[in-house]
Formats: sequence, C-alpha cells, structure tokens
Amino acid sequence: MEERYSKAETLALRRKHIGPSCKVFFAKDPLKIVRAQGQYMFDDKGEKYLDCINNVAHVGHSHPYVIKAATKQMELLNTNSRFLHDNLVQYAQRLTATLPEKLSVCYFVNSGSEANDLALRLARQYHGHQDVITLENAYHGHVTSLIDISPYKFNQLGKDSKKEFVHVAPSPDIYRGKYREDHPDPASAYAEEVKKIIEETQKNGRKIAAFIAESMQSCGGQVIPPVGYFQKVAEYVHAAGGLFIADEVQVGFGRVGKHFWAFQLQGEDFVPDIVTMGKPIGNGHPMSCVVTTREIAESFGASGMEYFNTFGGNPVSCAIGLAVLEVIEKEDLQGNATRVGNYLLELLAEQKEKHPLVGDIRGVGLFVGVDLVKDRQKRTPATAEALHLIYKLKEHQILLSADGPHRNILKFKPPMCFTMEDAKHVVETIDALLTEMEEATGMKTENNASTNAQCKRKTTEGSSQPEGANESIGHMNGAACRQENGLYSKKPSLPSKRIRT
Repeated sequence: MEERYSKAETLALRRKHIGPSCKVFFAKDPLKIVRAQGQYMFDDKGEKYLDCINNVAHVGHSHPYVIKAATKQMELLNTNSRFLHDNLVQYAQRLTATLPEKLSVCYFVNSGSEANDLALRLARQYHGHQDVITLENAYHGHVTSLIDISPYKFNQLGKDSKKEFVHVAPSPDIYRGKYREDHPDPASAYAEEVKKIIEETQKNGRKIAAFIAESMQSCGGQVIPPVGYFQKVAEYVHAAGGLFIADEVQVGFGRVGKHFWAFQLQGEDFVPDIVTMGKPIGNGHPMSCVVTTREIAESFGASGMEYFNTFGGNPVSCAIGLAVLEVIEKEDLQGNATRVGNYLLELLAEQKEKHPLVGDIRGVGLFVGVDLVKDRQKRTPATAEALHLIYKLKEHQILLSADGPHRNILKFKPPMCFTMEDAKHVVETIDALLTEMEEATGMKTENNASTNAQCKRKTTEGSSQPEGANESIGHMNGAACRQENGLYSKKPSLPSKRIRT
C-alpha cells in the first residue's frame, strides 16, 4: 500500500501536531512502521525488522484469529456493558479461571493506567486508608494518581516531588540492590524494609491502603523478586490493614512460561488481593482489567457510587480478549515461552562468559534482561554502551530497547511467537557487536585481567563459594569466577556471523 506521506513529511507533521513530550523509538533516526506480522515489523521501505520489544502484540502482530474475532463482533454490535451480553460474562469466566479461586470479580477498563488507578480506588475504599507503598524505579501508569506512586516518573521532577502519602521501598534487586546474591535470605531482608516503612508510617499517624508492585519490574530493569518476598510483604501489609496489588500489565498472560501469571513464580501460597492487567490482554486492542475478591468488590460498591466505564467490557473488546486466550492455549505459547526463553538464557550465558560488558543475565520465559557494565566488580552501568548497541542492532534490523534506572539493561519482551531461530540470530548479532565494541575500547583485555586477579584472590583466600554462587532462579551473575575456579564448564562460544532476517 502506498504511503500518504514520505517519512520526512510524517516526521514534520508529528512535530507540528503531536505533543513534544510524546517520544519515538530511535529518536536520531526513527522508524516509520507500516505493517507487522507475527514477530516482524516492516518499515515504509519494505525492510523487515525482528521485534524484540512488543509485549503488547502478545500472540503476534496481526494475528488472523484475533482479527477475525474482532471484525465478526464489530459487524454485529458494539455497545456498553449496561446491556446484557454473553461476551462479557464468558470472558470474565474464562479470565478468572486462570487465577486463584478467590480472585473472581472483574472490572473491565481500557488501559493499564486505568486498571491501576481503579485498583488504588478499591484499596483506599476497603478500610478508608490512603497511603501507598511502592518500589524504587517502579512505573504503574501515566495518570496523575499513578505518576504519584511511580518513582520511575516522579523522580524526574526533582527531590521534592514525592507526595507525603507515598512511601518507597527498596527494589528487591539481588544484582544491584541493597541485598544481593550473596545474602543468605534476600527475600526476608527486602520484606523487612517494607515492615520498617509500615512501622514508621504508623508512628506518624498514617495508615497503609496498599502495597503495589509489578510481579517482575520491567521499566525498573527486568528485576525478578526473590521467591518468598511477596508472601512476607503481604503478611506485613495485611497486618496494617492494607491490600497487596500485583501489577501484571507488562508481564502477565503466560509470558513467564511456567505460569500464566508472574506473581505465581512466588509460589502457590501467595495470592494477591488485587491483580491488574493490560497491554497483552488485547494483542494491541486497547483493553485492560482489574480482578479482585468478592469481599473487596462489595466494599467498593458499599460507597454508594456506581462504577461505569463507557468502553470497558464492550462486546468487541471481550471477543478479542477471548480470542487471545484461545490462541495462547491452542498454539501452546506458554510452552513456547519456556522453551525459547530457556534457550535464549543459555545463549546469553555464553555471552557473559565471553564479554566483560555483560554483567548479569536474568529472566524467566520471554522476559529477559541483560545488565551491561563497564566494570564487573564495581557493576558500573554501561549506559552509553547500551544505547550504542541498540542503535547498532537496529542497523541489523533487530529492535531491542534499553531501560532501568541507568538505561543500561537490554530488555527482551518479544511477541510470544518468538522462535529459537530468532533467539540465536539476535544473540549472534549481539556477540559480533560486543566483540567490535570491546576491541575498539580495549575493554576485553583490561577486564579479563581484573576478573582473573579477583578470582585468584578468592581461591587463595580459601573461600568455600565464589561470589554469586548463592543465586536466585533466573540470575547468571558470577559466571566469570565460576569458570575460572572450575565450577562452570566452558561452552563453545557462538560464531559472530551476522544473519539478516
């Protein structure tokens, strides 16, 4: 299809008519994407790009089954939820069947921000408390109520931007956080930090309405909380009369592979009070949902204020949501996330053995982060190197982003149809580019010498375990020392041949 405007004209019109705070990917040379299919996007010149970014196109761009479901229902009816319609109740039934039994009541809305905003209202209504505990580097949405509880955003506004009712707990990051992989019980240690916040808040006469956390932090740097953390936090929060909100907007719907929801990685004994979901729920269609318990829903209704959402739960959205659930099941996309995700982690682990720029590999399923560092011992974030790498990957027609508080974490969250061939291609290209970067800066020789010296010191000092041996699932830091001390069998490195998609 012929484009109405040239790329230059589109860019000029965007600058004229679209708010300047609305940014584009690859600002130095933005892409004009005109169509997409599966895990590929195509620009105005017909060039094909492998998409490693879009967790929104969950079952693949332009999935024919989802499109068919949408158009079929749109031809019949689209109206609000004040009229009875089978799609609404059928979808609610199917969606809640994926969750623990007590999470049985749905509120359908239109975006992750709407979902998290409504979750806060539910929590504040429940016991009449107002204060919220959030995590360092958290991002929960773009509306005012959520900017207030998103340090990822409000920290950009200056040191006095945090509201009095907001309390920030340390991110449960065992690579960069306060308690790291060598701590005997990081889950309890990080949970104790939340307990201290609650106690201090109560001393000041304030009351906790909710603790909110992404089940795995995305914008915060692909952080996977240690197992047991959520259980202990929930215990402390419940004792204070608050609720636990699990934000699954980025990471839900089978992305972690072994479970449908990322909070389930914590174990069967953890069930949040409220779950929010969005992005992948409609495969690109604007829809989202809040799921909670009957007790909390009835408390919200007891306020006497009706809750109505014009577009939330409309027949077309529910038809699309049902289609997405069916595709996940029929195409075994959870199984694919596990198989391809494990393979991707294996390939990246080999790169960590090979490249000093790679400080940590962490992830589960098709949610993976690569922490780039200038110095492995100091864990100095390699921010400029990460930016350079994602631009070079774009030149090789691979779309990847960098995020985290230092913008040095490579984020893998591709469509769930991502294949082993895709994983191999991306990692081989990263291998070649890292080799070029390290040779150009002389970093490889310097860092290898430093790493070897440190590992020899550890061995000489008689340490029973090398640094990083006490790892949590999904983390692969400490590999360099394990290899040097004979605790990590070296695998053959991948060829650096560049394969075009």
